[in-house]
Amino acid sequence: MRILIVGAGGVGSAAARIAVRRSFFDALVLADYDPARPEALVAELGDERLTAAQVDASSAESVADLIREHDITHVLNAVDPRFVLPIFDGCYAAGATYLDMAMSLSTRHPQRPFELPGVKLGDEQFARADAWERKGQLALVGIGVEPGLSDVFARYAEDELFAEIDELGVRDGANLVVAGYDFAPSFSIWTTIEECLNPPVIYEEDRGWYTTEPFSEPEVFDFPEGIGPVECVNVEHEEVLLMPRWTKAKRVTFKYGLGDEFIEVLKVLNKLGLDRTDKVSVKGVEVSPRDVVAAILPDPATLGDKMSGKTCAGVWVTGTGKDGRPRSTYLYHVADNEQTMAEYGSQAVVWQTAFNPVIALELLASGAWAGTGVLGPEAFPAQPFLELLAAPAPDGYGSPWGIREQ
Repeated sequence: MRILIVGAGGVGSAAARIAVRRSFFDALVLADYDPARPEALVAELGDERLTAAQVDASSAESVADLIREHDITHVLNAVDPRFVLPIFDGCYAAGATYLDMAMSLSTRHPQRPFELPGVKLGDEQFARADAWERKGQLALVGIGVEPGLSDVFARYAEDELFAEIDELGVRDGANLVVAGYDFAPSFSIWTTIEECLNPPVIYEEDRGWYTTEPFSEPEVFDFPEGIGPVECVNVEHEEVLLMPRWTKAKRVTFKYGLGDEFIEVLKVLNKLGLDRTDKVSVKGVEVSPRDVVAAILPDPATLGDKMSGKTCAGVWVTGTGKDGRPRSTYLYHVADNEQTMAEYGSQAVVWQTAFNPVIALELLASGAWAGTGVLGPEAFPAQPFLELLAAPAPDGYGSPWGIREQ
């Protein structure tokens, strides 16, 4: 297996740090628009399988040329979701397997944005699914932590724990604190703005997909391993678009623990138009307001040594257990920032996102996962993934997951 990681930011760098500990691949090219970033990481890691390169992620041709130059077999997209389609199309043109952690962007319904979806997350990728399948080529979409590991948990719950699922409720929360900053998001603010200010999507069996107001339906969820109660709200996320395609859940939701301050900042950015992606002229210079916000905030990849606490990703599943009795179960994974920084030099949020596609790549290399077309994590057996995740090193990744009966 010859891997290309597009993007040497927090998640791409974490994926490279995780991958170099494994033996399943022959070569790994780490590429970025700024060649200094992958060059520094390759020098730091000192693994002869690694190579640094330059790529323009906005150009399918640039991506395809790099794939061909290095005989790449598998590409991991580790940049903002605005670059999904050029990388996706570049992989198709060059014949490489594609993986991403966020899917093609949505467009809200022009007349009824808080009732009906317009173009949904991933729609533009699924529109190309037949072509990928006819070509015998795989695009594995949404294989980060959320989406990604949460989707694997959903597959496991349906196969092993539940006879019937009433709701798959993804719940994400943390007690992370960043010292020295009044406001410092632990993940890409560009992506966070996109997710949180778009109309959230909900799926119901009898209704299909529909939308609500941002930050709707607040609830307090008690997260495990000392994180405790966190207020969570509806947020647009890929799981709601993926899980109904491969599970029989009657309802699917995604709620994120943002906190009052974070929500208020996002609302102010929206009111001021600073969430816009279209460019405006500032003293003769064309700039995107959202890009400006991202540029003035600290890079999440640099915050690890200032962060403390834990982050939790998981799925709250309700329905009927295999024994025919009502069941309510939370399947989850917790990342402790102190531990991820000490072991990998990556802060908890980017590390928790990055290890899942690396596990998926290893399963594809071994043949434990295989398929063609545009597929989500739910389309593959969960057991091999969860076994590899939890098994102690060197056999596995040494990161146990948990089950809590509610």
